[in-house]
Amino acid sequence: MRELNLYPLWVRRDASVAAEHEAAPVVAAREVPVAESLPVAPVVVAPAARTEQAAVATDWPALKQQVRDCAACKLRAGCTQTVFGVGDENADWLFVGEGPGADEDAQGEPFVGQAGKLLDNMLAAIKLKRGANVYIANIVKCRPPDNRNPEPDEIATCLPYLQQQIALIKPKLIVALGKTAATSLLGRDATLGSLRGTVHEYRGVPLIVTYHPAYLLRSPAEKAKAWQDLCFAVQRMNP
Repeated sequence: MRELNLYPLWVRRDASVAAEHEAAPVVAAREVPVAESLPVAPVVVAPAARTEQAAVATDWPALKQQVRDCAACKLRAGCTQTVFGVGDENADWLFVGEGPGADEDAQGEPFVGQAGKLLDNMLAAIKLKRGANVYIANIVKCRPPDNRNPEPDEIATCLPYLQQQIALIKPKLIVALGKTAATSLLGRDATLGSLRGTVHEYRGVPLIVTYHPAYLLRSPAEKAKAWQDLCFAVQRMNP
């Protein structure tokens, strides 16, 4: 259940308790599935995060600097550095993962650990290469503690950076790696299985969903399905 990001957020109903913690952001006075708090649904974000989202830079140098200096959510305090993204800034292919891990946090580049090696192999299998007509990024730019899934408010705070990256790259196809990436970009909750095998759309850009390489390392039997997804993506790019 945790791997699929299917766990509730709990908030006390007691108004008096809420009053005592007025400064803290409130999600809702009920049990809320994660997907309901994704960017297209109302998400309560701390005031500093709102300010950050309202002024996202519109060119590469300024955007990189803004992400480097960002402290809009609690993730920044617990990571070594932000991980912006890497690759061809005019790429046709955009691969989007969930967030940095320990290796990525140390090196400042997405997908450089074991999952990154597998992703490179997946790219090679369809005659692609990191940095050559390929850009790689994540939903959040900072490593969540203990590699946990990013929380809805963290996604909502960081997603505008990725949205601006997509606007600048203008990819012909987005490949969402894993459930968190897929549901964050699509703005709706669904199982990974139900999202695979279909061409979705993100702001006019075709989007295809497959497994996250880290999941494939834990569940190698699913690699055959991931290969099907990659072949489907190639067919979409070369109809």
